[in-house]
Amino acid sequence: MDLKKNILLSFKWILICALIGLLSGSASAFFLLTLEWAGNLRNQNIWLLWFLPLGGLLIGLLYHYYGKEVVKGNNLLLEEYETPKKVIPLKMAPFVLLGTIITHLFGGSAGREGTAVQMGGAISDQFSRIFKLDADDRKTLIILGISAGFASVFGTPLAGAVFALEVVFCNKFRFKSAILSFVVAYFAYYSVELWPVHHTHYDIPITPVLNLENFFWIIPSGILFGLAAMLFSRSTHFWGSLFSKTISYPPLRPYVGGIIFAIVIYYFGATKFMGLGVPSIVEAFKTQSSNYDFLLKILFTGFTLGAGFKGGEVTPLFFVGATLGSALSGFIPLPIALLAGMGFVAVFSGATHTPVACTIMGIELFGIESALFIAISCCIAYISSGSIGIYHSQTVKGVKYHLYEKFRKNKLEDF
Repeated sequence: MDLKKNILLSFKWILICALIGLLSGSASAFFLLTLEWAGNLRNQNIWLLWFLPLGGLLIGLLYHYYGKEVVKGNNLLLEEYETPKKVIPLKMAPFVLLGTIITHLFGGSAGREGTAVQMGGAISDQFSRIFKLDADDRKTLIILGISAGFASVFGTPLAGAVFALEVVFCNKFRFKSAILSFVVAYFAYYSVELWPVHHTHYDIPITPVLNLENFFWIIPSGILFGLAAMLFSRSTHFWGSLFSKTISYPPLRPYVGGIIFAIVIYYFGATKFMGLGVPSIVEAFKTQSSNYDFLLKILFTGFTLGAGFKGGEVTPLFFVGATLGSALSGFIPLPIALLAGMGFVAVFSGATHTPVACTIMGIELFGIESALFIAISCCIAYISSGSIGIYHSQTVKGVKYHLYEKFRKNKLEDF
């Protein structure tokens, strides 16, 4: 009897994973194709930038009058995981999809992972009603949604599975959630493969031996990546807080922000900072970036998201890390592509408190040859990026939590 029950239970969860993977992967594929269309149209018609304020107003009105319960985005997923209350409304998916396409079509500086993760989370949580799951199983569903969204949008199933586990609980381990996270990640990944979607490929052609000298150079670069992650997180929070305090009517925040953003981008000729910035990321692996490119991307992305536009933070974090690493090649005697790759994932690691997932992502994207350089830089960036990340509602646990708690108590005792 127990065997039969376990078989039926396993079949139920595999079915759930397959459905979530298929639906989330297809949603991500549609999103990526639409995003590519929006980016190409914008690049061919730069004048669309002047419609950014109107696009921002539309996003603001949509969320203010019809989407208040889903406006928190990724933070809502984390809150529902930590304290399950009610099923995430399905409308989160189309709202964030439309908001992100508008943001990118008119030139806002934002990413895409937040959109895919929110769509995955909203889709997956609907199965709690269909299968009448309890609060504990709802937590598993949220993990599955995050895993499917992340794996499908970046084409990195292993990193997506680990990211979903690591971002919600750093030092807790649930065997069922862990296994299912990998299952759904691959379902989502292969679902995207059914669509005409192509993920960007990056290459680190030369990886030196990890000797004592090279290890010495990883340390300062890792610290700088961590500080860049801290600056990115604090910038996004700062602009969000500033807009909230100065403009009481939420729909006007992206409208005003859109006006300022469009004027600055146009008159300073900073069009390469619009959208995802993938061409600049690819170029960073080949040619040394300017010393200020990463700072401007932090500024423009923090301003865009803080004003209330939609999108993600991860691809801009890739931009920041890759261009910072590329710029450091003028001072640090490591291959430019290696430094760009290290920064690519290390800044992401620091901003999301997910060093394991970022290490795995680095291996999936760049190959096993650079694994040690990637892993060390991700860990150093994670430790040095502070306790505040890009997600307000993320509970920081694990190694970093204990280090910062110990530091805080020692400072209080000294005082």
